[in-house]
Amino acid sequence: MNEINNVQIAANLAAVNSKIAEAAFRAGRGGDEVTLVAVSKTYPAEAVTAAVEGGATDIGESRVQEAAAKIDQLGSVARWHLIGHLQSNKAAVAVRCFDLIHSVDSIALAQKISAQAVRQEKTIECLIEVNSSGEDSKFGFAPADIQACFSEIMALPGIRLRGLMTIGPLTTSEGSIKKAFALTRELFEKLKSELGKDITTLSMGMSSDYETAIACGSTMVRVGTAIFGVRSKHK
Repeated sequence: MNEINNVQIAANLAAVNSKIAEAAFRAGRGGDEVTLVAVSKTYPAEAVTAAVEGGATDIGESRVQEAAAKIDQLGSVARWHLIGHLQSNKAAVAVRCFDLIHSVDSIALAQKISAQAVRQEKTIECLIEVNSSGEDSKFGFAPADIQACFSEIMALPGIRLRGLMTIGPLTTSEGSIKKAFALTRELFEKLKSELGKDITTLSMGMSSDYETAIACGSTMVRVGTAIFGVRSKHK
């Protein structure tokens, strides 16, 4: 298990928030236009507590079962985000535990989430995942399918769609990363212009590329390593 250093986590969090503000300023935006999701996967509940005490308001997790244990222990200390791939057989737990699901990557999964939300008498906020890089290793809808799938999922009960999420390509080429982010931003702006004020969230950018994502219009970044440190190899 990773060692918890509360002081270091707080310092890292402050540094990331400062970089977010600077990146937003360079893009002609306010720092408050970008929400930081501190990604605590593989770290224990104590690390989440340290981040919240350091000012984090949004916490991201990738694995439903791991997150559920922390959420059951800590409760509503922050807004909880599921950022990892969601298996349909975990939909019930995900709907119970999370405030926002970033990774709706198929119509079938959306239908499972909807059924669970109705069963639990809850409305769950969701983002549609876009495979903006076209990489076979990534989940998500093809960019050309976003508009049709968005309309279909919007009609499902128990789901409130808020926008789009993407993961940048696995490359050191900033040009390739910017291209993927710009494409997702274009799709987001089109949805926003057609559907109005409910479309608020463009989740792009992680520890390695969040400043580039902000330059490309991201409203939400998912940062783990830069806050909590390098994760254990066995996780």
